[in-house]
Amino acid sequence: ETSNWATHDIARLGVGYCPEERGIFASLSCEENLLLPPVIAPGAMTLEEIYALFPNLYERRHSPGTRLSGGEQQMLAISRALMLRPRLLLLDEPSFGLAPLIVKEIFEIMRQINQEDQVSMLLVEQNAALALNLADHAYLLETGKVVLSGPAADIKADESIRRVYLGY
Repeated sequence: ETSNWATHDIARLGVGYCPEERGIFASLSCEENLLLPPVIAPGAMTLEEIYALFPNLYERRHSPGTRLSGGEQQMLAISRALMLRPRLLLLDEPSFGLAPLIVKEIFEIMRQINQEDQVSMLLVEQNAALALNLADHAYLLETGKVVLSGPAADIKADESIRRVYLGY
């Protein structure tokens, strides 16, 4: 039974979570937000490692969360989850409300994290094209039920699936 587990216990197991609405502490600076996760997870990533992935955050490290753009807030939310050096990263709608160029940048960094750092990701994303470009395996949900699953490349290549379910 895992429903009664404390959040810090789940994090210690190597699970990082980036919520849909970002979940940053708006009154804290960017850097203060990043320094919170290491308190519960020994072996956390360093600020230097995070800033190498997201140089914008280094430039904005003293800015309060309320002064960050939506894209910077999303980068900060992902970085907070990464600070725990997770083996599994859960991402809920990381492209929500962001400009296409920022989304592209964030998804490129997520691909890098997945491939270079071997971080598995469970991604919930309404932008099917983005999700299928990043994913190895995909599940297509319709009214809360799995209607299709398989290799993302196969789903992306199937014209009938694209027309009926994905709209492109």
